[in-house]
Amino acid sequence: MTTHDNPKGYTNPHLLTGTKALARRIGSPGSPTLLDLRPAEQFAVGHLRGAVHLDLFGLSLIDTSPAPLAAFLWMIGHLLASRGVEPARPVVVYDDQSGIRAARAFWFLEYFGHPEVSLLDGGFDAWQREGRRVTRDVVTPRASRWQVGGVERQLATWRDLRDRLETPDVAILDTRTEGEYQGTTVRAKRGGAVPGAVHVEWTRNLDETGAFKSGEQLQEMYAAAGITREKEVVSYCQGGYRAAHSYLALRLIGYRRVRNYIGSWKEWGDRDDLPIEIVGTV
Repeated sequence: MTTHDNPKGYTNPHLLTGTKALARRIGSPGSPTLLDLRPAEQFAVGHLRGAVHLDLFGLSLIDTSPAPLAAFLWMIGHLLASRGVEPARPVVVYDDQSGIRAARAFWFLEYFGHPEVSLLDGGFDAWQREGRRVTRDVVTPRASRWQVGGVERQLATWRDLRDRLETPDVAILDTRTEGEYQGTTVRAKRGGAVPGAVHVEWTRNLDETGAFKSGEQLQEMYAAAGITREKEVVSYCQGGYRAAHSYLALRLIGYRRVRNYIGSWKEWGDRDDLPIEIVGTV
């Protein structure tokens, strides 16, 4: 692979799709399933040709115990299949930028074992800035019979995270705002952070255009925070959206062991039996 094929220098560049490359693929043999993760009102105003709407925002899980976790994952898998997603056809997800809605859909698809999923880098905003074709035509998807699986090493439950506290080769990544991390912004029963968590807000993954930063920039940023390649990384936020974004950023630069704690702070902070840390206190 040349630098022309991979201008940002990622270890796994196939996890992103550029606007030019996607424009060539739309309507061609083997064209991908396009999932638009934006709100319905934005989709109605204009979207990529052939895109199917799927807004997963608000569908969150606050109990990652086995039974509710299984039911939740079945529901998400059903929704993806209802939009025509199947392993035999590539999938490209997008929202307004390289954002958390699309990143969370990307994570679900990887978790379910889809072999070829990518995110449109820069999203709909980049597509529109370049004057590319937008339509209001609606495609009616044909539901697939995809029986989703699960790659357990990519998901963390509250038990998984609890059992990894104070483990030397595990890095806990808090992707929330500074206020949430410090406990001054409280969005659960308790405010604070998971003990030992390192804070790198998800927005730092993006450049000024809303696209992902280069591989070198991402690597330097995470390594400086102690999130290094040889460690297993568990990312969390409030509900698994921002954590999925940082999951993708780390996958881009070749981190092999990354988990998204999908219950995240809403589950952890609501449970009195789990420890918390107030940053700056002893």
